Amino acid sequence: MGLDIRFPIGLMFTLLGALLSAYGLATGSDSALYASSLGTNVNLWWGLVLFLFGAAMLFFAWRGRRKP
Repeated sequence: MGLDIRFPIGLMFTLLGALLSAYGLATGSDSALYASSLGTNVNLWWGLVLFLFGAAMLFFAWRGRRKP
């Protein structure tokens, strides 16, 4: 079986995390937007978490694909 679910999941989370992080960076100076989250840039932090999770899934998919 050549189907490894880690690759598409990793790709999806990496792209979504990059988009969310970019949005967080672009709107980081808007204090009114982040007033309800006590001034924390939630978009940036969760974008980084999603990006790191996706990168880990891509790494494990790449590592699982290697032949010994």
